[in-house]
Amino acid sequence: MEYLKSHIRDVYDFPQKGVIFRDLTTLFKDPRGLHIIGWDLSQLYRDKGVTKVVGIESRGFIGGSILAFELGAGFVPVRKPGKLPADTIKASYDKEYGKDIIEIHRDAITPDDVVVIHDDVLATGGTMAAAYELVKQMDPKKIYINFIVELSALNGRANLPAEAEVSSLLVY
Repeated sequence: MEYLKSHIRDVYDFPQKGVIFRDLTTLFKDPRGLHIIGWDLSQLYRDKGVTKVVGIESRGFIGGSILAFELGAGFVPVRKPGKLPADTIKASYDKEYGKDIIEIHRDAITPDDVVVIHDDVLATGGTMAAAYELVKQMDPKKIYINFIVELSALNGRANLPAEAEVSSLLVY
């Protein structure tokens, strides 16, 4: 885990003064770091029967796609409005710096699915809570929540559903 942490760049005062942004792009560009992420994420769910991995736009697409590949599961994107071509359902949510909306294809998840929802960073939890509610509307067998990095000082877990099993590779 120290190897992964050593490849995450801290960007001060981004996107606003007083914020330390944990930039994972420096980790993603490192071949060994990317391999470790894929391996470590997949080990969390290897025996869980996961059939779909839902990745949240945009950095959640990276780890989510790798996780889906490693597990032999399908990948489902959650995107900003107007980016998905077929019928969608949407949820609005509060995030650290304002409000936003996300969408998922209405037919992306079935009641037979076991789902991992993945994003790169857990900050306040608003985006993930909205994604969870979208997936839950489709009534899958089980939903797991996963992050590469968790910013524990922001207490984002408190905003996630109590019934969800939440895991993070790295905690700051």
